[in-house]
Amino acid sequence: MELTTLLLSVENHVAHVKFNRPQRANALNQTAWKEIQNVFEALDEDEQVRVIVLSGEGKHFCSGIDLELLMSVTGLTENCEGRKREKLRKQILALQVPINAIEQCSKPVIAAIHGGCIGAGVDLVAACDLRYCTEDAFFSIREIDMGMVADLGTLQRLPHIIPQGTLREIAFTGRSVFGPEAQRIGLVNEAFETKEKMQEGVANVAHQIAAKSPLSIRGTKHILNYSRDHSVADGLDYMATWNAAMLLSNDLTEAFQASIQKREANFL
Repeated sequence: MELTTLLLSVENHVAHVKFNRPQRANALNQTAWKEIQNVFEALDEDEQVRVIVLSGEGKHFCSGIDLELLMSVTGLTENCEGRKREKLRKQILALQVPINAIEQCSKPVIAAIHGGCIGAGVDLVAACDLRYCTEDAFFSIREIDMGMVADLGTLQRLPHIIPQGTLREIAFTGRSVFGPEAQRIGLVNEAFETKEKMQEGVANVAHQIAAKSPLSIRGTKHILNYSRDHSVADGLDYMATWNAAMLLSNDLTEAFQASIQKREANFL
């Protein structure tokens, strides 16, 4: 896959996706949005990939949407005001698709965040399964300072991650949340002292996940996402149907045999 705004590598069942526009603080232009969608859809289908780590090259994780792209979205020309608004709605929905692709990817996605995670960067990490950062990393819902409402998922996903009062404060003020506070409020799993220690910690978690049953990991992510959006009763009923279809597998047999033989399981 030829990429110009992302770097992609796969090793030991772990895919590494990196934003690669360090000269623009990893601001996301139109090409980047399309490549994010293509990469995560491809990794979803790649049986060699069991977990994905998302990070950024350079000084920052992601500074949000590229201003040139933002201006092109808001600068639509159309004689009919109704048709103009219809086009704008379609463009916003199109920008939501790549972020949805991260959440809908069947493999767990781990965000490794350093430097700035601003605007659309927060939208991106909110769609990830796990988030880790450095202590000097900072998060900002910067859209409020641009006179707009965050529209790519932050306001829909963060209420399931951090407390409502905290979310409303940072969404209304646009203030920066640094690593230690991000850990305290539950925005990240852990804040590390340095980028190197973060990378080491993330690699450890990724390799633990990659060693588990791929079928069970994918199923667990699917069920967690489904349960988040449904009642407990609906989730339990769906769970019974899911395991009726998925429980009896080669992975289950291998896990039992490995336990009996006192060895590490080797899932294909």
